[in-house]
Amino acid sequence: MNYNDHNPPHIHAEYQDYEAIIMIQTGEVCGQMPKRGLNLIWEWLDLHQSELLENWENARQRKPLNRIDPLP
Repeated sequence: MNYNDHNPPHIHAEYQDYEAIIMIQTGEVCGQMPKRGLNLIWEWLDLHQSELLENWENARQRKPLNRIDPLP
């Protein structure tokens, strides 16, 4: 997540040598990512969607971001 980034709310994800942008609300993917990586990211998004959206608003306002736990 980048400060003052463009809409819609999204994250920048890396897995192995791949990079993609993932929409927080829909899970839509822009870029290339292996299925295993996508499944891990989607699982994490499902667990932390509200926290991610809160951080998105904080980032848009250049406020500090809250830590979000990784997958167990």
